[in-house]
Formats: sequence, C-alpha cells, structure tokens
Amino acid sequence: MFKLSKIVSLIMLASMLLAACGGATQTPAATQPPPATEAPATEMPATEMPATEMPATEMPATEAPAAGAIDCKGAQQGDEISMLYQWSGVEEEALNQVLQPLVDACGIVLKPESTRDQALLDTRVQAGTPPDVAFWQVAQLVQYKDQLKPMDTLGADAASYNDFFVAPMTVDGKWLGLPIKADVKSIIWYSPANFEALGYTVPTTWEELDALVEKMAADGQVPWSMGFESGDATGWTGTDFVQDIMLVQQGPEFVNGILDGSVSYDDPGVKQAYETYGKWAMDEKYTVGGAQGTLSTAFLEAIYKPFADPPEAMMVKQSGFAGGEIAKKFPDLKQGTDYDFFVVPGIQGLQGAVEPMMAFNDTPAVQALVTYLSSAQGGANWAAATFGLSPNKGAAGNYTDPALQKLGDAIANTQGFTTDIGDTIPGGFGSAEFKGISEYVNGGDLDAILADLAAKQADGLNK
Repeated sequence: MFKLSKIVSLIMLASMLLAACGGATQTPAATQPPPATEAPATEMPATEMPATEMPATEMPATEAPAAGAIDCKGAQQGDEISMLYQWSGVEEEALNQVLQPLVDACGIVLKPESTRDQALLDTRVQAGTPPDVAFWQVAQLVQYKDQLKPMDTLGADAASYNDFFVAPMTVDGKWLGLPIKADVKSIIWYSPANFEALGYTVPTTWEELDALVEKMAADGQVPWSMGFESGDATGWTGTDFVQDIMLVQQGPEFVNGILDGSVSYDDPGVKQAYETYGKWAMDEKYTVGGAQGTLSTAFLEAIYKPFADPPEAMMVKQSGFAGGEIAKKFPDLKQGTDYDFFVVPGIQGLQGAVEPMMAFNDTPAVQALVTYLSSAQGGANWAAATFGLSPNKGAAGNYTDPALQKLGDAIANTQGFTTDIGDTIPGGFGSAEFKGISEYVNGGDLDAILADLAAKQADGLNK
C-alpha cells in the first residue's frame, strides 16, 4: 500500500535533512521520495532494479564512528557475511559507515548485494542458499519464520529496544527481526515564517492544535491542506491522519487492538476519530476546497499548498518524505525557516514503520554483526551516519542533523509505536480502508462504512 509503511527510496527522515533533496543541502538517497503519481508506502511495488554486488574491497572506508570495544563473537579475519538489502547510493554509503567499526575490529569481509526484487530473495531462500542476513520488511519475518535464526540466540541485546519495537519482530514467540531503521509518520508540516507573520505559535497539546485551527479559520486563513488523490491508493493520507487522531484520543493500545482484532474497526473510538477528521476534511473553512478539494487534490499538490506564495493553507499532515518534496518544488526555501515540522501534539504513541534485519545463518560473523548493531555503540553509530532513525536506544542524542534529532527525541520519549493499520492487516484491508474514508468524505454513511470495514478486518485477521 502506498503510504509510509507509503513510504520509501530518497524519503523519510533523511529527506528532511537540512534542506532535503533540493535546496541548500543534499540529503541521503535513503529517503528518495516516490514519483508524483505514487504514494510512499511500505507496500509500494518495488521498482525493478537489477541486483548489484559490491565487492568488499570496493566498500568505501568512511569516517570512523564512535569508538568502543566490539565483541567479535569468535569471528576470524576474513570471515564473510553475505548481505541482501534494497538500499543503494548514499544509503549504502551510510550503511558502510555504520558497519566500518565492525569490519575494522573483526576483519570481517562484507559481501553486500543491492536489489529491490523480492523474488530474488524468495528464490534463494527456496533454493536453500539464502544470504547470511537480509534487511527487508516485517512481512518476510512471517514468510521465512522457519528458516530464520532468533535474534536473542545470536547475541541481540533486547535492553536496547522498547518492547513495542520488538513485538512486531516476534513471530510465534520467537524474536526473528532486529529493529534497524524507523520511520515516523505522525508529523505536521508548516511555515515558521508564515506562523510568525500571522502571530501563530506551534501547539504543544491537541487542545492547542484545535484552538489554533479555529483561530486560523476565524482569521480567514485555511488551516489544512488535504489531498487524497493517489491512483489506486487514493485515500491513504486520510487514513494516516485518522490513525494519528486515534493515537491522540485513545492511545497506542487501542490501535494495537485494531491490529490484532481485539478492537473492532466499528468501535466508538474509531468513529470518534473519523468524525474529528471529517470536520476538517469536509469543510472549506478548514481545508482547501472542502470535501471535493480533499477528494480531488493529488497528495503531492496538497504538500505544496502551505508553502506557495501566497500560502493556500497553513498546515499539512504528512510523513517525513514531504521535506524533500518541498525542497524540490521550492528550492529557495530553507528548512527551519520557511518550512519545518512538529510532531502531532498530544499524541500518546507514534505511527510509523520499522525495517528489520533477519538472519538465515548463525555463524560467528553473523553473531558479531547482530551483537554490534544491537549494542549502544551500534545505535549511536547509526544515528551519526544520518541513515534515518534508529529504534536502538543508543541512538538518542547522537543524531547530527537537527531534523533527525527532533524525531529521534520523539522516538526516545514515545510511550508506544504502531504500524500503519492498512499496511498491517492483511486480506486487502488497506484498499478497503482507502475506499471507505473516501466514501465518508464524499458524504457516505459512516456507520455503514465502519461496519463494512470491521467485517473486512475480521476476515483479514481470520477472526
């Protein structure tokens, strides 16, 4: 599904780096935003990219991260680790920077291969010749559960992660994925310059946000820019926003209940979130063009509106990749002055995605890799490499980019982390959710829509 989990290749947090992928500063390729016709999503069909193998001798040595004793777990000089991942370019360079201390300390030879073709991974697993480790998606933890080695038996330090990061990586009671790279979607973009000129301040509670929206409307300003149009994924921006409202009003346990089926999608708490969102999404006093504007505006066009001259709206709720899109569209604007973001105020837990590393072999070299990446030093080095966000507690305070540090603080302080509902519930629930919110904004009966979605939720979860 095209969302965030809508989210990927020059996107996300790295795309917010200083001036993201345009403007004054070049950002990592890790966060390349998707084409304008597609929504960023973890379920976004991967663009065909041939597998490329980088010999270990060609892996560029980079600036040495934080020093510290590294446990080689008995790995010997020249021991190899074959790795498969989807990253390339600047992302791959950042990963090299993270892993360089391990290579230097243990003499391990990394044999990386980059591809976006999951069929390649499937073929190798089925043939009994998988890579030693793969950096892929949570869904593959279930798919390959019988072939994967548990992280705790490989030396992973569970104390480095909050339980809500480990839980999605656990299948049938086994911890099969190491939380590696995180993405936060619960953020709102705005123009600090416009806020200052109009006398607005960034809200710190949901009540303050609601009051700010009303003040903007009373001042004749349009508070929100909302756009659903995204081809087959039209509506995903709305379901993202509704989930964040659930996290404000009900909290992460409620959302996790929806994900596991213990909370039905037609629960009164779900309806309340939809109604809160609908008030803003359907009224031209609150959003550009009212309901029809929300339905017909392309999601990328919605991102641009608060930063146009003159601005067409004051705020847009969107994932981190929006920073790169703003920078490309308006190269003269500066991050932090002309555009910036704040975490959804009052939110009790964050919405986002976490990418895992999985291990098919348990050699000493693989054990050394897992032990290192799950250590405080591994987390600190990941943050220093500006390779997006790390769920590792050791990353806190070690980001070198102010935008990543702001989100790193949010991750460090959050009381919960929930994956995207539509991305997580199987059986086509995400597409049904998109259609449902589009029907609601277009005037459909909310009770009937939620009842239908609850039935699809139950089917998808086999409840």
